[in-house]
Amino acid sequence: PRTFEDDVAALSGAGCAAVFAPGEATLYPHGRHITQVCVPDLGNLLCGEDRPGHFDGVTTVVSLLFHLVEPDVAVFGEKDYQQLQIIRRMVRDLHMPVAVHGHPIARDSDGLALSSRNQYLDAAQRERAPALYATLREAAAALRAGERDPAALEARGMAALRTAGFQPVYLRVLDPALGPPQLPGEVVIAAAARLGSTRLIDNIRVVV
Repeated sequence: PRTFEDDVAALSGAGCAAVFAPGEATLYPHGRHITQVCVPDLGNLLCGEDRPGHFDGVTTVVSLLFHLVEPDVAVFGEKDYQQLQIIRRMVRDLHMPVAVHGHPIARDSDGLALSSRNQYLDAAQRERAPALYATLREAAAALRAGERDPAALEARGMAALRTAGFQPVYLRVLDPALGPPQLPGEVVIAAAARLGSTRLIDNIRVVV
């Protein structure tokens, strides 16, 4: 969803002095058939498996914005943890002089990660939606309690999401760089699931 007016109002309330919101002609003066920026491997797992080519579009447009704005710092929400890691890799690999920071996930009072996509949920779906975060918390609790079989944990999590009325896309236990988990150690548990036509994502990090 495009929420430009709401975004500008929120930025103004936070003390933002200026907004750069380039249109199609500014970003793509030569059309969309342009050089693509691709981060291999990281862009092909998790959401990349479900949405082939999605992250190529993300890295290309973020690269365009970085070159137009030349920022010193860029902040991306940690809700899309994979996207954050991909942008960090792009900046590292292409020697872009930008410090990329993650912003902690903002949640509603019932735990649902805030997202403009939440407006697509009907009343019944909105009531079920917090089960996504609850499932991640249960998986984290199992790790803290001594679970050391990521595959079994992932299978239980997927089953729990189905029971809660979701169509799960994935639930994975990975290391912070999105590689195989090293247990004991720090891991990220990431999930994507659909409620009706709305695709929700969330993650939780845990040290065991």
